Amino acid sequence: MALIKKPTTGMKDILPKEMEIRDYVTRLVKETYSSFGFTPIETPAVEHIENLLSKQGGENEKLIFKILKRGEKLQLSGETKEEDLADSGLRYDLTLPLSRYYACHAAELPMPFKALQIGPVWRADRPQKGRFRQFVQCDIDILGESTTLAEIELITATTTLLGKLDFSDFTVRINDRRILKAMAAYSGFAEEDYDSVFIILDKMDKIGVDGVRQDLIENGFSPECADRYLELFQGGLSDASAVTALADKLGDALPEGCAEGLVDIMTSAAKVKNADYNIVFDPTLVRGMSYYTGTIFEITMNEFGSSVAGGGRYDEMIGRFTGNKVCACGFSIGFERIITILMEQDRKNPAGKDKYAFLIEKGADPAFVADVMKQAQDLRNEGKTVLVSMMNKNKKYQKEQLEKEGYILDNVKEFYHSEFRK
Repeated sequence: MALIKKPTTGMKDILPKEMEIRDYVTRLVKETYSSFGFTPIETPAVEHIENLLSKQGGENEKLIFKILKRGEKLQLSGETKEEDLADSGLRYDLTLPLSRYYACHAAELPMPFKALQIGPVWRADRPQKGRFRQFVQCDIDILGESTTLAEIELITATTTLLGKLDFSDFTVRINDRRILKAMAAYSGFAEEDYDSVFIILDKMDKIGVDGVRQDLIENGFSPECADRYLELFQGGLSDASAVTALADKLGDALPEGCAEGLVDIMTSAAKVKNADYNIVFDPTLVRGMSYYTGTIFEITMNEFGSSVAGGGRYDEMIGRFTGNKVCACGFSIGFERIITILMEQDRKNPAGKDKYAFLIEKGADPAFVADVMKQAQDLRNEGKTVLVSMMNKNKKYQKEQLEKEGYILDNVKEFYHSEFRK
């Protein structure tokens, strides 16, 4: 039986042209985030199944690739349940592993700790454009910082990175889970129904205000609650003044200092921004992960139909491991979505100007080849990239392929043995 050439469904092989862009973006990510004091770390791809199923990952917990117990640990019987078969699984994001990592190594780490993590994650999701079952996430997190400095730093670092990638006129949408809860309480919804209400609210951009109202009523909520709730969203996206106006309306339903903190984040981030973007208050922003406890944010851009970055504050997750509260806040760029946009734009790696290709006439004697390789080595010593290859019969096609791989044609040099002898 012939072996299967195609990769597993939802996963993909990466060709050199895309790999060139991925490497470039990864280098820029590390360079940019390191300039803000974030420290690279790495966690295992495999996590304990108890951690992965701890009811902190929302819908992602339904998408875990579980790993069977091995050897003597795997005891099969007619009454074996699914939970008896697996003791670990592939991580579905980088936040849960980071929380375990910090809980395990806190005594060896600075306080606060600024972490940078880039790595693959896995979800048994339905594949579609820009969504795979194996994909790379890129996270920055600040652990142990309770003030709004964490949010301001995360937003500034992430937008600076997007600016360096030549993205402009994008939007940072910001909200707070405490504001969401206060709006629901003000409208008369029971606390146990908040999650159901938020799931419906999260569809606002797709079904509109009328659709949300209809959905709320169809799910058993009173028209009075629905109408009072939706009145709070009149005006849509707005500046920091809208936060203050909403806080005045919500009154005691909103925790003290919540609105002031959000205003501080918005005004400070706008003051120090290092890229062309807008920051707006979006009261409809929900973010699906159940572990968020405060500020939440997303970045949207015209080049892509959905968000390209998102994150927020999750002050209770690390405490699930340690028993002690550790403030935490993180921002993740959609690495695969960024790469998709750059590939569609046929973006070239700026480092291509430092790439050279030396094509040597076939049949050249070893001494001639050695001299060409010496020239290549001299350029490499100057920090250039030099590919040395024999010249193909179809030289035009060979150059076209080199150009696709990021080589500038002016830097593709041809070496003929006869010319060398002259």
